[in-house]
Amino acid sequence: MKAIFDSVSFTCSKIVTNSYSTSFSLASKMLSDAIRQDIYNIYGFVRFADEIVDTFHDYDKEELFNTFETEMYRAIDQKISLNPILNSFQQTVHQYNIPSELYEAFMKSMRLDLHKKDYLTDQEYKEYIYGSADVVGLMCLKVFVKGDEEKYNELKDSAMHLGSAFQKVNFLRDLKADYEDLDRTYFPNTDLRKLDEASKLRIIKEIEEDFDKGLVGILKLPVEAKFGVYTAYIYYKKLLTKLKKTPSLEIKNTRIRVPNYQKFGLLAKSYVDYRLNLI
Repeated sequence: MKAIFDSVSFTCSKIVTNSYSTSFSLASKMLSDAIRQDIYNIYGFVRFADEIVDTFHDYDKEELFNTFETEMYRAIDQKISLNPILNSFQQTVHQYNIPSELYEAFMKSMRLDLHKKDYLTDQEYKEYIYGSADVVGLMCLKVFVKGDEEKYNELKDSAMHLGSAFQKVNFLRDLKADYEDLDRTYFPNTDLRKLDEASKLRIIKEIEEDFDKGLVGILKLPVEAKFGVYTAYIYYKKLLTKLKKTPSLEIKNTRIRVPNYQKFGLLAKSYVDYRLNLI
């Protein structure tokens, strides 16, 4: 029965989420049962694409990416795939009518990571972030609002800003790995070899503005999604606070983390805020 295969596929997407990201996994657990699996399905898809371009150094990344992209389109067209991650993703795409321009923009940005090393202009930077992060937020928003187009359009801008904030925090946290291991720099007009406090604070101010706009949308999310998204927001805000307090040279030479015990503390704070109707 296909239902068994679908169940196995969903389990695979959940395993990918839990294996690759403790913070995202923790936030996902705070979502309603009605939507949690679909967020796992989206995360599994974007994580596999990202892994191809970031970590499979001993293989032909472009060939792997081309194959994955072809199989993605086939899965969505045929409504089935023997790749369980793509089988899960296509079901969410169809159930919530996720438009093709969202996952196409995502794949376009991921493809850039195969060869592009520098983002020299604000336009290049914004286009990459739109495809790598904003559209992921929009795909999740499609699930959160359960097909309510009016609500989706109302929250679309905030969801994009929140996706941008998360991605920019990741960029700042991963400066060392991106620059030394992957030879990439995402922030335009910034010399990472001489990252100074002024440059760091300029980037952080930009992220804080995205967070402020993103929070506006979180407060208007349906109850099934609000607590989980707010949990992710609180975690990334904590990470940004740590980055703000860390000297720029240290950011360039190490990866700043939020320990697990602090993550659970942030979860407790999020729960209290939620129960007291502070969000």
